[in-house]
Amino acid sequence: MPTTPSPERRRAAAIAGHVGDVATAAAALADPQADVRIAGLRSLARLEELDEHALVRALADPAPEVRIAALELAARQAEPDLRASLDDAEPMVVEAAAWALGERSDLGAVARLSEIATSHDEPLAREAAVAALGAIGDPSGLSAILAATRDKPAIRRRAIVCLAPFEGPEVDAAFARARSDRDRQVRDAVDELLGPEED
Repeated sequence: MPTTPSPERRRAAAIAGHVGDVATAAAALADPQADVRIAGLRSLARLEELDEHALVRALADPAPEVRIAALELAARQAEPDLRASLDDAEPMVVEAAAWALGERSDLGAVARLSEIATSHDEPLAREAAVAALGAIGDPSGLSAILAATRDKPAIRRRAIVCLAPFEGPEVDAAFARARSDRDRQVRDAVDELLGPEED
């Protein structure tokens, strides 16, 4: 077991990324404390030494916060595959996975993202999936985005914004419905996209 207190180990792992100390950053990935492992991941990424193998391990880490950090960092890289993280038991990890896949514009994730956008129990996960579908912009995700225009207010607002790349009568109907939404932010979202409704 480490004899140095956790805050000091975390600080050392974080500093490693600023002083080129790859060995200390890499060693931090095996630390018993999650915050130290996260600092090691971020330092390796800063040093451009974060490889796929380390990310795969971090994506399977027992601590959700480490898995989330790994997803944030993996979003900037082509590998590893992140789709399995959409099935994580922790909703915040699912949210992070959806965001990362949207950042990657991962077409292979559209079907699963559509399922999450329309059926996940956690609203934040649904909203993140909708945002990812909008970022990817594939037509096969349109039906899920349209369904989200009838979800909770924050998700409706997100869905309206995500309809921007799409066209068609269903999209026009969703915009028209949003004009009279009971939530002001939803109404504002469509006004920002299309301009205020003309009298």
